[in-house]
Amino acid sequence: MPIVAGVDSSTQSCKVVVRDAESGALLRQGRAPHPDGTEVDPSAWWSALGAAVDAAGGLADVAAISVAGQQHGMVCLDEAGGVVRPALLWNDTRSAGAAAELVGEAGGGETGRRFWADAVGSVPVASFTVTKLRWLARHEPEQAARAAAVCLPHDWLTWRLAGAPGLAALRTDRGDASGTGYWSPATGDYRLDLLERAFGRRPHVPTVLGPAEPAGVVRPDAFRVGPGLPHGDGMSHGGRLPDGAVLGPGTGDNAAAALGVGAGPGDVVVSIGTSGTVFSVADAPAADPSGTVAGFADATGRFLPLVCTLNAARVLDAAASMLRVDLAELAELALSAPAGADGLVMVPYLEGERTPDRPRASGALHGLTLRTSTAAHLARAAVEGLLCALADGLDALTAQGATVRRVILVGGGARSAAVRHIAPQVLGVPVVVPPPGEYVADGAARQAAWVALGAATPPAWAVRGTEEYAAAPVPAIRERYAAARDHHVDRTDGG
Repeated sequence: MPIVAGVDSSTQSCKVVVRDAESGALLRQGRAPHPDGTEVDPSAWWSALGAAVDAAGGLADVAAISVAGQQHGMVCLDEAGGVVRPALLWNDTRSAGAAAELVGEAGGGETGRRFWADAVGSVPVASFTVTKLRWLARHEPEQAARAAAVCLPHDWLTWRLAGAPGLAALRTDRGDASGTGYWSPATGDYRLDLLERAFGRRPHVPTVLGPAEPAGVVRPDAFRVGPGLPHGDGMSHGGRLPDGAVLGPGTGDNAAAALGVGAGPGDVVVSIGTSGTVFSVADAPAADPSGTVAGFADATGRFLPLVCTLNAARVLDAAASMLRVDLAELAELALSAPAGADGLVMVPYLEGERTPDRPRASGALHGLTLRTSTAAHLARAAVEGLLCALADGLDALTAQGATVRRVILVGGGARSAAVRHIAPQVLGVPVVVPPPGEYVADGAARQAAWVALGAATPPAWAVRGTEEYAAAPVPAIRERYAAARDHHVDRTDGG
């Protein structure tokens, strides 16, 4: 029976899972941290991948590997394949002005948003690669001039696993390409005219592969070769890679998560990680001119309409830090307070926000009184504020035609007992929570199995141990949140 590996190179860490290709049984796994920040040298991802491979007991026995990575971002390479500058991550908001420029140059307002939605399924925001390239061209022209190619985090890692065999060998997939802002899910083609409009010229971009199309083969000494490492990097991982294992096309993290949890019709996945995402698998591409719903592609040949918030699990971290408790204690406090927190509302824009598009926003508390000035009320308001922001995303999906039978809740934030119990009150539908796991890495592994087995469809891996949570909706929670959100003044508004 073939064995496969899936990699999740996320914002905060790298995870590796090794699974049986046919049954999906987990055999072993490993992880390693990534550095903090919104600007990171990709070599840190490479080092973390090597450490995670070692922690997983090596990959010498696997038949195929796929890499899922944090979506968007910008990795620029020179003619020799060297990294031009530290990568800008999806959550780096310095290109917000560039996003506004690109919409303005297309007519501005609804006209400009409609242009981009029709062209590539999404309206540019600071997360997208196209806006980061505009920022680079405007603010670092010397570095921009050196950029011979641009790719995404998962593209770069896949290419390095193959031994970095020249820029022409860069590969990507539909799911990740659809988050660049210059590839159209509706047509399946790059919009190189939009790339040139943003950057001033057309750097090399990766070839877009089909859902189960191999991206190459693993070079067993990949950790000791590559741009910038002519004499070896001194790392100990070289013997831990397989000789000639197939590389899957890989994908973005959200598309991989959909594969990992086995999302089907009527399922909406809500992922609470560093970012919050709300998405469903669809048979037709989306094009929302408001910009709320991004019309991405998925990893199976279909589509993945998605709403993303910048603020998710870190809202819980921040609340716990303010209250000087751990996350389990925060959940206990939140569940001890009444639904609606007696009117205390948190607008959780702690890192700016993407949905709504307010990159310079800050968080706020509304309804603070002597009665609500307790740890329990603040904990409850933090959980409800986080969930209300995600519920706004659920509304936007349904407005684009999504059918919502249930919500599948995943990500680090789903481990909070308060989040699990309060979610159906805020979201208004039953919520199912798979057991804690690495579903992005699992989705990558499932894609690798699809490639290794040569099957027409991904293997049917069961997700066991799922729990269901149901509760009567409490509309007042969202009503109070909407009032606070709409009257909240921040730096974006000139406040």
